[in-house]
Amino acid sequence: MKFLNSSLIILLFAITLSACSVSKEARSMKKTINGNWVLQTITTEGITGVTKTKIFNEADFGCFIGSEWNFIANNSMGSYTLVDKEKGCTPLTRFIRWSIYEQEGMDKQFQFKRLDDKKNSMDNGDGFRLSLMQLDKDKMRLKSEIVFAGQAGAIIYNFVKK
Repeated sequence: MKFLNSSLIILLFAITLSACSVSKEARSMKKTINGNWVLQTITTEGITGVTKTKIFNEADFGCFIGSEWNFIANNSMGSYTLVDKEKGCTPLTRFIRWSIYEQEGMDKQFQFKRLDDKKNSMDNGDGFRLSLMQLDKDKMRLKSEIVFAGQAGAIIYNFVKK
């Protein structure tokens, strides 16, 4: 009976681990993202006049152009730093927790949550999920679907690896 209980516990533990694990493809994507990136350009699709829109509950999207992003794959932590004072942007560094979101039958997505200085979730625990349009060792392109002035569109974030 003791052997049966131990076996059952081990089996349940193994099932729990496999249910929480990420796919081989997602692990590979995390390794590719790992490191330092610069958000080189931001463009829009299907809409115009979005340059004053606040993104990521942080700042106008112009403040993010040239921002520096750091992703640490082994603990899913990172940060971004806004650096452009010339546009009237307040310099800041924000911690983030990030991952690859997987849902059966759908493309993988990049997701992150903003963290405060004590590494606690901000935004009531909500985060941001963006479509991974391109990912290779030097470039990453993310897409965020939005509605602006009643019109559907998207914001495209073009990153280059440092």
